[in-house]
Amino acid sequence: MAAVVVAILAAAGTGIALMDPFGAQTEAAPVESTSRTGLAQVTRGTLSARTLENGTLGYAGDHQVVNKASGTVTKLPDVGQVVGQGKALYRVDGKPVILLRGAYTSAYRDLSWGMEGVDVKQLNAALVTLGYATKDEIDPDSNYFGRQTYYALTELQDDVGLAETGRLPLGQAVFLPAEQIRVTKVIVVRGGSVAPGSVVLQASSTARQVTVALSASQQSDVAVGDKVTISLPSGRTTPGVVSSVGKVATKADDSTTVEVRIRPSKPKATGKLDQAPVQVSIVSDTVKDVLSMPVNALLALAGGGYAVEVVEAGGAHRLIPVETGLFDDSAGMVEVTGEGLAAGQNVVVPAS
Repeated sequence: MAAVVVAILAAAGTGIALMDPFGAQTEAAPVESTSRTGLAQVTRGTLSARTLENGTLGYAGDHQVVNKASGTVTKLPDVGQVVGQGKALYRVDGKPVILLRGAYTSAYRDLSWGMEGVDVKQLNAALVTLGYATKDEIDPDSNYFGRQTYYALTELQDDVGLAETGRLPLGQAVFLPAEQIRVTKVIVVRGGSVAPGSVVLQASSTARQVTVALSASQQSDVAVGDKVTISLPSGRTTPGVVSSVGKVATKADDSTTVEVRIRPSKPKATGKLDQAPVQVSIVSDTVKDVLSMPVNALLALAGGGYAVEVVEAGGAHRLIPVETGLFDDSAGMVEVTGEGLAAGQNVVVPAS
């Protein structure tokens, strides 16, 4: 092994001190070589295992707005327009169709005083959220349409320009699982006829999200809660966290991937671009207070394992066997341990 290592280091044009099995050291004479080398430092601190992936920056959610009214479309929102809960999303025969937040069920019947059900429950919750009733007046978890629901609904109808009937006819509101939506596609045209059950719009939430098509073989390397760094088209970076890791693989061309969703920690820093290409550095593991060095400082030994070439203060070169730990593929760093290795030492690396 010593002979092999001497050959490796001689090729780099260096003088080295090798440790024999009995602890004695011998000096190897410097050898001229055309190979260029440089120096890097051993550092102590925190090291993270990161993988660099391509991603797409956009908005979370994909909602289809199913119409329940019959008539002629008289007004539609623009693509990119944001519509909040309690506002008119579009109009049929001049009458507004109201957006309400509801995660339990879609509208499927008229709602009026005395009725019960999960659709009534989400109506009650929406009316409280919008400020038409307090929690003391209407329990947002109640599935009963009572007197206070009636009065709160008449106030909402008055605000949007509907007849104050105190009942919610099928087709007067659309329930979606978001308090605000962003229109991504308009399917019908103004002036056209619509029938109940037809899709009029497609929308997302206003929450920013990055999606990554991760190789299925790497699924176990990424988990919900892993921290990431997002490199934006502007050249700036912003932090994020993995919010979901897909469990169903998708095959496209020659690759099989799972979808990883990432929530930016500072949404405003991501701007307003939709479907923008970004790069994501995903942190899957972290170790603290460890020695690390560039991966290209490692020398493979003939008998297996690795060593590093340390340059002493006086210029002498010494080979130290090391064991590797965590690899940071993104930064090209590796965790190392070895007898005689310490922070601040210079190690030989190929010249850049």
